[in-house]
Amino acid sequence: MPRSLVGGDLAVPEMAQPYMKKDDDDEEVEYSPFFGIEKGAVLQEARAFHDPQLDVRRCSQVITKLLYLLNQGETFTKVEATEVFFAVTKLFQSSDAGLRRLVYLMIKELSPSSDEVIIVTSSLMKDMNSKTDMYRANAIRVLCRIIDGTLLTQIERYLKQAIVDKNPVVASAALVSGIHLAQANPEIVKRWSNEVQEAVQSRAPLVQFHGLALLHQIRQNDRLAISKLVSSLTRGSVRSPLAQCLLIRYTSQVMRESSMNTQNGDRPFFDFLESSLRQKPEMVELEAARKITEMDVTSRELAPAITLLQSFLTSHKPVLRFAAVRTLNKVAMTRPLAVTNCNVDLESLMLDTNRSIATLAITTLLKTGNESSVDRLMKQITSFMSDIADEFKIVVVEAIRSLCLKFPLKYRSMLNFLSNSLREEGGFEYKKAIVDSIITLISEIPDAKEIGLLHLCEFIEDCEFTYLSSQILHFLGNEGPRTSDPSRYIRYIYNRVILENATVRASAVSTLAKFGALVDTLKPRIFVLLRRCLFDTEDEEPSEKPFDISSVSREVRSLPLQEKKAPGKKAPAAAAPAPVSAVDAYPKMLSSIPEFSGFGKLFKSSEPVELTEAETEYAVNVVKHIYDSYVVLQYNCTNTIEEQLLEDVTVCVDASDAEEFSEICSKPLASLPYNSAGQIFVAFEKPERVPAIGKFLNLLKFTVKEVDTSTGEADEDGVEDEYQLEDFEIVAADYMLRVAVSNFRNAWENMDPESERVDEYGLGVRESLAEAVGAVINILGMQPCEGTEVVPRNARSHTCLLSGVFIGGVKVLVRLSFGLSGPNEVAMKLAVRSDDPEVSDKIHEIVASG
Repeated sequence: MPRSLVGGDLAVPEMAQPYMKKDDDDEEVEYSPFFGIEKGAVLQEARAFHDPQLDVRRCSQVITKLLYLLNQGETFTKVEATEVFFAVTKLFQSSDAGLRRLVYLMIKELSPSSDEVIIVTSSLMKDMNSKTDMYRANAIRVLCRIIDGTLLTQIERYLKQAIVDKNPVVASAALVSGIHLAQANPEIVKRWSNEVQEAVQSRAPLVQFHGLALLHQIRQNDRLAISKLVSSLTRGSVRSPLAQCLLIRYTSQVMRESSMNTQNGDRPFFDFLESSLRQKPEMVELEAARKITEMDVTSRELAPAITLLQSFLTSHKPVLRFAAVRTLNKVAMTRPLAVTNCNVDLESLMLDTNRSIATLAITTLLKTGNESSVDRLMKQITSFMSDIADEFKIVVVEAIRSLCLKFPLKYRSMLNFLSNSLREEGGFEYKKAIVDSIITLISEIPDAKEIGLLHLCEFIEDCEFTYLSSQILHFLGNEGPRTSDPSRYIRYIYNRVILENATVRASAVSTLAKFGALVDTLKPRIFVLLRRCLFDTEDEEPSEKPFDISSVSREVRSLPLQEKKAPGKKAPAAAAPAPVSAVDAYPKMLSSIPEFSGFGKLFKSSEPVELTEAETEYAVNVVKHIYDSYVVLQYNCTNTIEEQLLEDVTVCVDASDAEEFSEICSKPLASLPYNSAGQIFVAFEKPERVPAIGKFLNLLKFTVKEVDTSTGEADEDGVEDEYQLEDFEIVAADYMLRVAVSNFRNAWENMDPESERVDEYGLGVRESLAEAVGAVINILGMQPCEGTEVVPRNARSHTCLLSGVFIGGVKVLVRLSFGLSGPNEVAMKLAVRSDDPEVSDKIHEIVASG
């Protein structure tokens, strides 16, 4: 349901449709009442609001659909929003209570302008004074949401009366409205203090809760007033459990800000917190325990809170067990001895059906366990790990690393556990956490070096992540030569030279060189291996032609991270020579065409974009060649009809939807025989170094001549014909080269901080965090670094690092921080650094418009 409808009693309209397509196995499908809803169709249905005889049921369904669209991030134009708003106001003539509630919600969501607010003000003020309490409460909420400070003074008297209303629903509505209004109109809301203080003494739990929250907000900038408020309320006048939890928070805040010391006689506030440990219901007890554990108290003062949390560990309510074990987990980080008495109960939670509780119990035990319990914990964790998600596994791995540093004599069992975990299924972040942990243990515990290095060597034999393989090889090059038997690692390193991709092979060659430089006895053997690496090419003769770095394509195409070698499959020592890349051949080809020779240096060529369906008469794709001030479109055409010869082949390009481009020349194709390929070029001029975008419509025109297939001769006369091609777009990503950096952190810190631009974005509802990450990478067209494009399964947050070169040769680095802000709602923080601050701004513009 939409966010605004949570907690309501609205009936779901009868418009259920399949939520997803039915699979081939005819399993039962889920249904959603909102599947397939389109804004245009719903706006048409909204005409029902104008009917002289209102159909209440139909109007309710239409408003529900509109609310759903708004809460799914659908944007309404100014005209659309205005039309819907005025149509909805006509529904005030209905006396149906359910429809009236929907009207209130709709007006709040549309957030009308100041000119439009006047239209509904009289109706809402009339409802504020209605005898129907439901109307009064909702009218207050809506009015306070849409009015400004000028209109607020006109209804202030009504709001003050509503705060002390006998009906708790009306009073709570006024108080909640006051909390929101205080942010924009604090001086007006301060005048309600007397009424709010009266609400704090209310017998209605919600009224007391909202009253206390508003009173604290009114006085929040006056530390003495807050202290007096807390002092007066801790004497027992607060009965609402929610209000008691608020009071506990405010009390701890006062103690923290005034630096009160519980040991010097300044105890009234702490006594209140301690007494709250015995104050039902459980939410109050938990809040008090949580606040005490966060304070700097003595072991004696902490003990009652720990005892209470321990009692909740055996509760039949999962929420209590979770809250208790989470709090104890935090305490164990700084005061592990205080939690030791809970270990028996924590061990029983390792088998809890709620895996979040079990994970917290495990990690708490790892922080509080003693040396004698380590082996037993390792055995229990082994069976536990296969049932939890990667994000929980990472927490366990980090806790094991801390425990091993605490008890270094237990490094063997912990390294064995980490090594076994590397062989299990898991994503990049999980495997990286394990590798980082093993490297940390090797660095901190000298005795763990040799066994740890062997575990890492065994892992890279089947590692599917290029970054991790390179990281391990680099570490091995630093530590391996200093072990008692460096020769044992040579086999693992050399296998990476002959079996892996170019990035890992380069790391392996560098590692071999380090071993040769640091271990004299290995020099002859490594010299032979390095010579073998040198001549492991299609041409074993060294070239006399000097190397030209400018001839190397800067475009980096990342390989799939999940791609694995088949078990037992060995790659040949010398791979077959790769064909010359078409991307590398484009600059030479284009510079040889006189019309394009003056365009300057080619910045980037895209991958071919198909403009025809497979198996059609003519196969056409387009490659976009990007220059600083020009774009050349290369249409690759193939004639698949044996009985036809095409002559005078051109592509007519309609760039009316690409306003910043102007066509300057074209190069048609004279002849296109059967089963042969040819190229047509169309060049456009654009603003210099500007990432201009737009849509291009394409029509293939030609003269067709019939061909006698027996003789191969074509008719002299031909017929003019044309063939509609698909549209395509030039997008912002076409102006970005994928260029990797070897060490993102160093590259980021070396960039000028003054060039950094940071902003936050709401990406709306997404299928998953991984889908959101992929979408932003595609929009920017940049190179993911350090495997950060892989999102762990079930992750609720993720950081992605990107690098590239923007048109004009400007280096760009990007940090993307993603998080789930609601059910499938993704929020993103974008930080950009570049060689040019204007380019940093452009990256934000690209994301904002994407």
